[in-house]
Amino acid sequence: MLSPHEICSAQIMNSSQQIPVTIARGDGIGPEIMDAVLHVLKEAGAPLDYQEIEIGEKVYLRGIPTGMEPRAWDILRKTKAFLKAPITTPQGGGFKSLNVTIRTSFNLYANVRPCEAYAPFIQTKHPGMHLTIIRENEEDLYVGLEYRQSYEGTKSIKLISRPGSEKIIRYAFEYARKYGRKKVTCFTKDNIMKLSDGLFHKVFNEIGEQYPEIEKEHWIVDIGAAKLADTPELFDVIVLPNLYGDILSDVAAQISGSVGLAGSANIGDHGAMFEAIHGSAPRRAGQNVANPSGLLHASILMLHSLNETEIAERIHNAWLCTIEEGIHTYDIFTEGTSRQKVGTREFARAVVKNLGNTPHTLPKAKHAKQSRLHSFPIANKVPSEQRTCVGIDVTIFSHDSTASILHTLTSHGFSSLALRMISNRGARIWPEGQPETFCIDQWRLRFMHKDQKSEATPNQCLDIVRAVQSLGYEVVSVEMLYQYDGVPAYSSAEG
Repeated sequence: MLSPHEICSAQIMNSSQQIPVTIARGDGIGPEIMDAVLHVLKEAGAPLDYQEIEIGEKVYLRGIPTGMEPRAWDILRKTKAFLKAPITTPQGGGFKSLNVTIRTSFNLYANVRPCEAYAPFIQTKHPGMHLTIIRENEEDLYVGLEYRQSYEGTKSIKLISRPGSEKIIRYAFEYARKYGRKKVTCFTKDNIMKLSDGLFHKVFNEIGEQYPEIEKEHWIVDIGAAKLADTPELFDVIVLPNLYGDILSDVAAQISGSVGLAGSANIGDHGAMFEAIHGSAPRRAGQNVANPSGLLHASILMLHSLNETEIAERIHNAWLCTIEEGIHTYDIFTEGTSRQKVGTREFARAVVKNLGNTPHTLPKAKHAKQSRLHSFPIANKVPSEQRTCVGIDVTIFSHDSTASILHTLTSHGFSSLALRMISNRGARIWPEGQPETFCIDQWRLRFMHKDQKSEATPNQCLDIVRAVQSLGYEVVSVEMLYQYDGVPAYSSAEG
């Protein structure tokens, strides 16, 4: 005879059409926690048709630079969602993060990471914490454009675009509106990065005006991070660029109870990927100790995205009951609070046993059936600003002394544009430099007309590059300097 739980599961399976989703077991603890999650999904009656692909370390080491077998791309396109366990990216060899590749290739621009406290059953100093971090997912330093241009210096490019900022910031406000959140907070570092982070902040202010019912605020990311770690109850929805979002969502998850509890959704117009926010933890692999909760919460987000809200609720409430019962994995086990320390498989079985139950102390999970948030039209404005090239920054490689560099360059008569500044690691060396400034083997030379406003033609800029090379210096990069309606669109001569 079937138990009530089995009868309910069978009814759900029969009443729903199978939904094709892609899964990947990943590396390290990935296969173990994926097995645990699939067990819970099966027992809960999730109507999912799994298409499995291989990704991660073994694929990288077979010589596939993306870390994902070629047929996997077509499988991902044909399925409704991707549930991915953590992977290991091999060290060295120039391997690019598979997460970054998938997010950018499929335009999964929004990374959504809910962080919630489960006091008093999981230890935290912030029992009232209930926030969501919405992280831009495709730009910033994560575009992966890095260069070693000399023996002593490397460069990473931080890319922030207006369309990318518009998409993620509007998503954050729409998320807040949809889920009844009262405030959206923006974190940037635009007191230093006035152009890149400054653009993100500017777009936040512009879009925020269209949501008068939602409170808006902005924090410089360093003091904002301190406030988040100290008083997370002040925040509701936080939207921020990629790197800050990656770091601070881990901080938020950890102070809520454990980074091992948090799942994330990567949302785009053409698909969605769901994953735990933690890594593959290879030193814990094969020991049946890893907490599957992060990936389980990711699967709950996936079910909600697929409008399988009833099953999402059943699993979520079963997990809450398991936590209330004190059945905990090692990472959240606390003497006096926890009742039983269990392994990965045992924790999954405990969740299954609680399917159909609801928590007594923790708030009951409720997943309303709603359409998934998509991106919104980007304003394709015809540029009205006048864009003018006014000069060129030329970066050279040289082991020469500061005195030798200054003597050679300042005594040379450049014919097309004037040498206006020499800097090293962003610090001004000439004119009016300081003798104590430490220098490496990369030097930035700024050339402009003497009035610093007249247009610099392409031929003039090329002439400068040739002239610098004729002095025996190796040019490693160039950047054109532009003004928009007469306003400089480049860092100052001092920085």
